[in-house]
Order: sequence, then structure tokens, then C-alpha cells
Amino acid sequence: MKSKIFKIALIVAIATTLLSLAIIKENKKNRDKSNYSNSTLALAKGWIKRGSDPDKYEMGIAAGMIQNGKNTATIKSVDKEIKGFGTLMQNSNVDKYAGKRVMMSGFVKSENVTEMSGLWLRIDSAREEERKILAFDNMYDRPIKGTTDWKKYYVVLDVPAGATSMSFGCLLTGTGQVWFSDISFQLVGKSVKTTGIYNDYAKAAEPSNLNFSEGTDLPKNWFNAGSDPNK
Repeated sequence: MKSKIFKIALIVAIATTLLSLAIIKENKKNRDKSNYSNSTLALAKGWIKRGSDPDKYEMGIAAGMIQNGKNTATIKSVDKEIKGFGTLMQNSNVDKYAGKRVMMSGFVKSENVTEMSGLWLRIDSAREEERKILAFDNMYDRPIKGTTDWKKYYVVLDVPAGATSMSFGCLLTGTGQVWFSDISFQLVGKSVKTTGIYNDYAKAAEPSNLNFSEGTDLPKNWFNAGSDPNK
């Protein structure tokens, strides 16, 4: 089960990385015109629409929906069946968080979500156009499903000293609708545990559990990988 979740989360991480690279290239050429004009919702400044199937979702400001006095954004499916995902996201510099532990939080509400939704945060290191994922969490191991009321959710990742950028947002996989609001970032101490499968497996400081005596399911700090690990 863990290997399946890890594989799916890693696929999403790679997909969002490739999408971020596309954004960088478009910005350099000053021709980023791909914000999918089929949506009737207005986009808030600084936010962009991406995903594996962004044209199958309406994304933008949710008119008339206020949470704790704050405007909200929404992602809503427009097709009856969707195998991919859509995300409303941002890219930013990460210098102020380098070498520290950061918590991303936000309020999320869902309606008839068939697959999953969640906040997500990815920390990258890049030289020119080569990008490496350093930490990633999209709440795939604790997904928001079905219909839920407003609730505050958290993503906590370590930001290595060599990190150069971060990408973040809210995603919707499959059909349904999700609203999110009041996204914030704050530094936290080491007493606050990190979230996210990718972050957990990537942070081992040295070889450990070499006799497989710790943990259940897969031994601690070990995980399945490969082009077809489930086979």
C-alpha cells in the first residue's frame, strides 16, 4: 500500500515539476498565454492554472464565497469523468526558508470529490533548467474526499540549504469541487513533524536499519522503487 501511494505521489511530483519548467520557459520568452481561457472564473493575481488536465476544470476566485472574512478560490470539474488533475498554484523564491522547517496551512472545503484533493508544497533545487525535487507533499496519504466542511490543513517540509524555489497550491484529482482560502507560511521548530512521503524517504542522513529489525510493513527508511515496483 505504501509503495503504491509513494509511486502515485512521486508521479504527481514529477508532473508538477515538468509543468513548473514549462512555466519558467514561457516566462523567459514573455509569452505565457496558457491560463486556459475556457474558465469563466477570474484569476487572483499571482495564481496560475496547471495540472495534467487543467482544461477539464474551472479554477479561480469563488464569487460570493467568504471564509473567515477572506476571499476563496475554487477548483471545479466540468467533465463527468476525469483521470487527471487540476491545480491552482504559485511558484516563488524560497531563500527566506532555506535551512529551516516550514509549515504551509490553509482552509479547505470540498463537495462530491471522487478521487482526492489537498494542499501541496514542493521544494526544488535548480541550476539553469535542471530541476531536482528536494521535498514534496500533496496530502496523498491523508486525502480530502467526498463532501467536507471548512477545515484547516497543514503541510510541513524541511527546506534544505541548497533549495532555490518552491511551488505550492491546491489540487483536485477526478471530479467534484473544492474551495480553499487563507494560505499562509510560517517557520516551525523541529518538534513539529514533517509531512509527506517524499520528504520522509529523502531525509535520511545516513544508512540505517540495515538488519531490517525496525518497523512493520516495509522496514523503517526502506521503500519500494523501480519502473514497475508493483510487478
